[in-house]
Amino acid sequence: MLIHPGFDPVAVRLGPLSVHWYGLMYVAAFVQFLWLGRRHLLRRPDLTMTPDLLDDLMFWGVLGVVLGGRLGYVLFYKPLDFVADPASIVAVWQGGMSFHGGFLGVLLAVAWLAQRRGLRWLQITDFIAPLVPLGLAFGRIGNFINGELWGRPTDGPWGMVFPLVDGVPRHPSQLYQAALEGVALFVLLWWFARRPRPLGQVSALFLIGYGAARFAVEFAREPDAHLGLLGLGLSMGQWLCVPMLVAGAYLWRWSAARAA
Repeated sequence: MLIHPGFDPVAVRLGPLSVHWYGLMYVAAFVQFLWLGRRHLLRRPDLTMTPDLLDDLMFWGVLGVVLGGRLGYVLFYKPLDFVADPASIVAVWQGGMSFHGGFLGVLLAVAWLAQRRGLRWLQITDFIAPLVPLGLAFGRIGNFINGELWGRPTDGPWGMVFPLVDGVPRHPSQLYQAALEGVALFVLLWWFARRPRPLGQVSALFLIGYGAARFAVEFAREPDAHLGLLGLGLSMGQWLCVPMLVAGAYLWRWSAARAA
């Protein structure tokens, strides 16, 4: 049986200023996006992407992640709290970010930037898809450091006790997500995008890959206490992955038919 190390969520204290590990994970995610993006540009010089467009994507993508992530959390996971107290939507210090909300926020930011630059939306999403998973891995590591979003009880030898929760060994589901949604999905997409693919195919693989990985890991992750399991015994995270899987399958089929 393993025990969660009980990390201090604050990485650095500078007088009244506290720098949290979770915030540093966001910084690491954005830095790796730019670094990998420039490497991607070097290996794919045929693309219409440019370094200045990558910088713009970084700026607008950050806004999309933060605003969309917070809005998604409030609307998907705590809509009644928002109705009762609309001001709570900006209370980011209370925690609460949704991947699916951040994902939609990024899609809107990319759509606006594509229209502004005269590019096709899928050109940009195909480029950035391989740059995203490692950032997701950093985020899940941040969840693990904070001891949040823990897993369901398990009898396996890898079970981990989270003392701030209870004394029950649980799946370290944050690490599962970091491995599958992060590292494994990155390797798959980075390999797949190593050469030109039909328009939309890399984006489709991201949707299918993330949706499948998240759907699977949710069986080991403790559902949100205030929601529990929903229809068909699935969690909110799983239900939010269903549209991703459907959209990914449709986009893959559309891309293949268009290229035929």
